[in-house]
Amino acid sequence: MSSCKDDSINMSSEVMLRFSLDTLRFDTVFTQLGSATRSFKVFNDFDESIEISNIRLANESSFFRLNIDGFSNNDISNIKILPNDSLWVFTEVTIDPDAPLSVSPFVVEDQVLFNTNGNDQLIRLEAWGQNANYLPNRFGANGIDTMSTFCNFDTVYWDDPKPYVIYGLYLVRGCNIVLPPGTRVYIHGGIANNDFGIYNDGLWLFGPNASLTSRGTLEDPVVIQGDRLEPEFQDISGQWPGVRFLSGSTGNSLRHTLIKNSIVGIQVDSAAQVSLSACEISNTSSSGLVAVNASVEANNCLFHTNGNNAVQVVYGGEYNMNYCTFANYGNQGEALSLLNFRCNDPLCLEGVFVSPLNANFTNCIVMGSSSDEIVLSDATLGEEPEFFKYNFDHCIVRVDELIETDQFPDFFNNCENCLNIDLSDTLFLDLDMDDYSLDTMSIARDIATPLSNITIDKNNLLRDPITPDLGCFEFQD
Repeated sequence: MSSCKDDSINMSSEVMLRFSLDTLRFDTVFTQLGSATRSFKVFNDFDESIEISNIRLANESSFFRLNIDGFSNNDISNIKILPNDSLWVFTEVTIDPDAPLSVSPFVVEDQVLFNTNGNDQLIRLEAWGQNANYLPNRFGANGIDTMSTFCNFDTVYWDDPKPYVIYGLYLVRGCNIVLPPGTRVYIHGGIANNDFGIYNDGLWLFGPNASLTSRGTLEDPVVIQGDRLEPEFQDISGQWPGVRFLSGSTGNSLRHTLIKNSIVGIQVDSAAQVSLSACEISNTSSSGLVAVNASVEANNCLFHTNGNNAVQVVYGGEYNMNYCTFANYGNQGEALSLLNFRCNDPLCLEGVFVSPLNANFTNCIVMGSSSDEIVLSDATLGEEPEFFKYNFDHCIVRVDELIETDQFPDFFNNCENCLNIDLSDTLFLDLDMDDYSLDTMSIARDIATPLSNITIDKNNLLRDPITPDLGCFEFQD
């Protein structure tokens, strides 16, 4: 008796592999140096053999190691799978949780890449490098979870000494989250793709009847930032979407809080409210603060290195900002944008909705590298003044074309005791180092109006009771 075996290779460009999973997760938070091994299977569902041109890890310097069909190699070529057969891929990771975060990050990721007949496929690898509070859980990427069933409409204190890592889209409903002094919240960003569609992962949302209280101090500020802590990521913007207060979220209060490296620092939606004191929002790829028909109060706050506006107001609302510095250098957006409308289409050809705006800025610096750092847009074209109220009092501004338009030629009637300056005027100590304290010769010194309810600056230093300085920092001799 004799038999024949068809050893032909399916070379069709339509050949796709099937996997036993799409993401290989190592479900252990490492509390000591150790390794873990997980595996997955690769299937050939065809009646002919297929040859995988290449299997490799995406990152050359990876925490992970591969054993592919018995071969210990992180990059292997020409692996054959017989008809209707499969092969095993074993994956090992070794992590030292005592290593610095720059060496052992919170979330360790990589990809196993497959190329078959010109088709690229991948399996995601996820592990955890540090012992931390992972929220909503360690499997939260590409998912949405809420806290409503955990906090029973109560107050929840994030006072664990371990840092908090938000891993996924985290929606808080029905409770108040309190961040004590020194709390560190790290947000893991990325692109999510699930039943909700494709969106930027790592968004922290507060729904109706939910709020955030951040109790940072000068010595122990609260920090909310991306989870990539390697030195090369320290000032990279757009790593995570931002903090968003949805409609109906009131009672939000942030003090001595640093929000950085996000797409938008804070977004405050219609009928939501937030107060900011001695906060810093920086290194955003879009605007630092976006407010949509909201209520915002900000005192002694610093907005800088934002990809678009430092503060972007849409569809009106109530805003009071005192002793704030809006430093908007090196981008095309204005430091401050005030609009009393929103549109249903990008060109605003139809579906224009108008809501009253009431915005007041006192003792602020609105400065940047463009000739106009303030944009005002009134959908009523001045015909209904009560729908567009704004006032600047004792402020430094930078405007040019704004006051040459037909709509706002009287801008300085609403900018009392203001200085319109240019880049040649001495203002900040060191722009290259993002030091927005005042230079010895700064024109912002001694020209503010005293405010009885604000007697210290962002650094908790006393302001001059008679002739304080503009902006969030009082000059110190």
